[in-house]
Amino acid sequence: MKKFLLKKLIVFVAISSIAFGIIGCSSNTNSSGKNSDVKSSSLSDIKSKGKIVVGTSADYPPYEFHKEIDGKDQIVGIDVSIAKEVAKDLGVELEIKDMDFDGLLVSLQAGKSDLVFAAMNPTDERRENADFSDIYNKEKNIFIVRKGEADSIKSMDDLKNKKIGVQKGSVQEGLVKDNLPSAEVKGLGKATDLVLDLKNKKVYAILLDSPVAKFNCDKNNDIELTSVTIEAQEDGAAIAMRKGSTELQTEINKTIKRLKDEGKIDEFVVEANKLMD
Repeated sequence: MKKFLLKKLIVFVAISSIAFGIIGCSSNTNSSGKNSDVKSSSLSDIKSKGKIVVGTSADYPPYEFHKEIDGKDQIVGIDVSIAKEVAKDLGVELEIKDMDFDGLLVSLQAGKSDLVFAAMNPTDERRENADFSDIYNKEKNIFIVRKGEADSIKSMDDLKNKKIGVQKGSVQEGLVKDNLPSAEVKGLGKATDLVLDLKNKKVYAILLDSPVAKFNCDKNNDIELTSVTIEAQEDGAAIAMRKGSTELQTEINKTIKRLKDEGKIDEFVVEANKLMD
């Protein structure tokens, strides 16, 4: 009888341990069922952890690109300079994560980054999934073709029914689809891949932000700028953050205003162009 009771006691303890383990595991998720280790991007949380994580796509000079400095590969550019100022004003360290452009907002929503610095246009579609800072820089978008072909491209009509390369998930992708509905649009993750496709005659033309377009044409003597440009309604670069980041947005806008008032944005553009050379 004692052995029977002892067995029952052992079984009860084992079942209780399992149940406790299940409860313990479930406590690691929030009410929506998502894992609670997803990082928060609130201002207080960023200051608490002492670091701000910035997502970018470092293939878009002069905004962000790789450069070997003192024997080390570094990500530099206009956006990186602004990101450093944001981190300084917040009193935290800066960490930069490099990824494909079309994965940036996904990373933001997944809590893998706190901000996105990538010359990103705050389109209505993007505003549905992220909040944005004030515009800190405005540029036009311009078409690039192979050397010797620019003279034949005088207007958008000359690009009808052509295969056009764009950066996947970029505002340029939407602009081509809206303004050239008859064109075949090819989206790639990196601007460098677009230039390679153009050179290899896999696309007829590519559309890039004007400073980026100019840089690539300066560095490649077999491609050239056309005179055809497109301006987006939401034209301009802004910083993306998760929805509801009101306090963080306010602080970032303060930094942007300070940098504009001090003429620092223009200085960053000059510095980035020097680094490109």
